[in-house]
Amino acid sequence: MIGIIDYGAGNLFSVKNALDYLGFNNFITSSPDEMREADKLILPGVGAFPDAMKMLRDAGLDGVIREEASKKPLLGICLGMQMLFEYGYEFEKTEGLSLIPGEVSLIYAPGLKIPHMGWSDVKTENSCVLSEGIEDGARLYYVHSYKADTDRKYISLYSEYGQLIPGLVFKDNVFGTQFHPEKSGEIGLRILKNFGGLK
Repeated sequence: MIGIIDYGAGNLFSVKNALDYLGFNNFITSSPDEMREADKLILPGVGAFPDAMKMLRDAGLDGVIREEASKKPLLGICLGMQMLFEYGYEFEKTEGLSLIPGEVSLIYAPGLKIPHMGWSDVKTENSCVLSEGIEDGARLYYVHSYKADTDRKYISLYSEYGQLIPGLVFKDNVFGTQFHPEKSGEIGLRILKNFGGLK
């Protein structure tokens, strides 16, 4: 059973619809007890890093997420991925969940439009269980102005948009996608299927 975390800043129903399509039992929850009962967790996110972290803290969910991430697979999507890192610099320096080493900063892409929005090719840096079956050149859908700065050993897939953009990151049980797998067609669904199949 996959728990989709509702803290007020997530694109919940497109994620739920994708999981329903793939046949995975799932539910939307803001309950710490239900999050503990889930086999896996997904942390979606849209909006600004400081606002989303405040919502998580105010709901008392930040500590639960850290606790559960040590026991079961966790997938952060878009802003949810960014919050997995130690700090974000959107408007102000804000502490993240510190589940993956690194920080989140504004994309530096002179001559290119920000936000980075649309379909981009991905390349493999390191294989991981979520990127199995994904070939270099596969196209995935992004909408973001900030990107992760992290050691390349934590990057599975990346795109290039003026600079290296980590697309899929991982550490232990924790995974994050900067692109939206639920909006990325068959390739995105394969990533969600790989996550749903984790034990």
